[in-house]
Amino acid sequence: MRPESADITATGSRLWMIMLGLALALCVATTFALWHLRSDAVDSQSRELGLLSLALSDDVDRGMHEVELGMHAIQAELRDGSLRARDPQLGRALETRAELMAAITNLWLVGRGGRVIASSDAAAATPALAQFAPPLEQIPQDAMAVSRPFTDATTGITMVALAVTYADAASAKAGWVLASMPAQAMLGAFSVASPADDARMAVFRSDGVRLAGSIVTTPRLDEATVAKHLAMLKGTELRRFRDGSERLVALHSLPRFGLEVVLTRDLTVVLVSWRQAARLTAAGVVLLLAMMAASVYLVQRADRRRAVAQRALQAQSSRASKLESLGTMAGGVAHDFNNVLAAIIGYGEMAQDAAPAGSALARHLGKSMQAALRGKSLVERILTFSSGGGRNSTVFELEPVVEEVLTLLAGSMQAGVTVERQLHAKGGRLRGDPTRAFEAVMNLCTNALQAMAGGGVMRLELERVHVDATRVLSHTRLAAGRYLALAVSDTGPGIGPDVMDHLFEPFFSTRGQQSGTGLGLAVVHGVMAECNGAIDVQSERGSGARFTLYFPECVDAMGAATPAPRPAPSGSGQPLLIVDDDPALVALAEEMLTGLGYRPVGFTDPQVALAAVRQDPARFAAVITDEMMPGLSGTQLTAAIRASAPRLPVLVVSGYGGAMLASRALAVGAARVLVKPLCRADLAYALADVLAVA
Repeated sequence: MRPESADITATGSRLWMIMLGLALALCVATTFALWHLRSDAVDSQSRELGLLSLALSDDVDRGMHEVELGMHAIQAELRDGSLRARDPQLGRALETRAELMAAITNLWLVGRGGRVIASSDAAAATPALAQFAPPLEQIPQDAMAVSRPFTDATTGITMVALAVTYADAASAKAGWVLASMPAQAMLGAFSVASPADDARMAVFRSDGVRLAGSIVTTPRLDEATVAKHLAMLKGTELRRFRDGSERLVALHSLPRFGLEVVLTRDLTVVLVSWRQAARLTAAGVVLLLAMMAASVYLVQRADRRRAVAQRALQAQSSRASKLESLGTMAGGVAHDFNNVLAAIIGYGEMAQDAAPAGSALARHLGKSMQAALRGKSLVERILTFSSGGGRNSTVFELEPVVEEVLTLLAGSMQAGVTVERQLHAKGGRLRGDPTRAFEAVMNLCTNALQAMAGGGVMRLELERVHVDATRVLSHTRLAAGRYLALAVSDTGPGIGPDVMDHLFEPFFSTRGQQSGTGLGLAVVHGVMAECNGAIDVQSERGSGARFTLYFPECVDAMGAATPAPRPAPSGSGQPLLIVDDDPALVALAEEMLTGLGYRPVGFTDPQVALAAVRQDPARFAAVITDEMMPGLSGTQLTAAIRASAPRLPVLVVSGYGGAMLASRALAVGAARVLVKPLCRADLAYALADVLAVA
């Protein structure tokens, strides 16, 4: 695993741990808040239920007190003789008093033995005397007993009977006054208007007998257990019933009458609003957690993309640095090799002049010159890779160059290969060397054809593209600007990662020695570097390859056609200054120029040569100087000569001068830039041109 991948994994793990910690904290805080809200809701409803229970208990107490007052009034009338037990009109009197007592339906006067003495309604059945609590024999003088509920046989209504003792004027204790009332009337205002659909109210005797109300235990509890539970209730409490439901229970006692008033509410209904809030909160928490998880995922994905982009940039920088280092090394080697070739070619040409025509010596020298020229071509290709050639540039159209390459390849294309072209940049112009552009396109197409030995499709696409921001390509960086993009793709076996890193290195090849020198793609890289272009390679094993060259588009007018070379005349004894740090090349140049009719003077030290010019600026007709010399380069020497002899022509000769040598040389006043190794004819033409102008 790469270090950056491990860092991304560790960072991602930390982010997830932080997110999980925050999620846990959020869930805990939310749970605590919801539980607190639930407790507040329960407490609030408990207080409301307690207040309501108190109000309803007061209402029941008032109703029972009114009945008690009426019955005690009858008790007093019997005691003081206003009513007499033996009065034939006692039934009518009881009926009148029953009508005056709103809650009472019937009144009875019952003797000590249980005999009914009088009744307000003769048809009404007398309540069972054994069902009262406390027992009738134990009722205090100023107290009242309450019976179990019973059903009125006439109306079918559940009734409750009340009893007080009485004593008439003739005896101290004669019996009881009984009164019946509907059990529902004991509920007071609750029976008319319930405060909530889930509210339930009941009135119990202190011994657990339910007198009125809708509270029913399931399974039914015996009265002793009910009495025990009632005794345990204190104010308002939350109780779980045997059927699994939870209810708020409020209890108020009426000890005067031996009654317990119970009011309940279903907890599920009480917490409806809280549950709605809890659902909304839970949905919000889930949404927030999802957003947090999505944020962590997006951050991780962004980190991975950044890491991929960083690795691509590092790979591109590494490849570019490697190619730059190789180019510098190749340029240095080419410079030294050029000096060797310069001597071979120069002395070889002079030896050919001296050899008898048709002799074995002339034949041998010709073979040697052919080998030397092949070496010169190889060095030129290496210099192209290293962007070290000193070349003038012109404005030319790219599409005709591509058409010319395809025309030349058509005759040598192997069977089974199809070429598809989509050229959509007519009139698109470049600034540079058209020969170099031709060589780059030719090498790229040749590379694609060689990748499809068994046949396939080579596709060329040329179009204008506009790049808004800098891009990182496979092997270079593409700056913002307008480009002519030439893409060459094939259907070959593709390029693996192990080959991709070495793709543009000189002499690197995957096809063996019989398929070339391995300089084709290196030349492509050098050409693109010379024109400030870029290269992008996209490929995978088994999926072919696509090479895209980005040439900076030029909007300048087309350059004039280069005139045909004219015969170069020999010199007429003009003095020339030769400067090169290699004594052998100085000697070669002196002998060659002497043969061309000039009077050369050679120096191996550029400082001494500069001193000679400054001593006598009119002494020399022209200066021929090497570029790469210790202490003072050719362009630096040219600039120094310009200060003393501004009209003295200077020719800069370069075996490897680095990128943009021609621009630097012409900027300091050089008349011409020549490339080593020089042929005698090239040197003669160049001298003739600059001396004719001078």
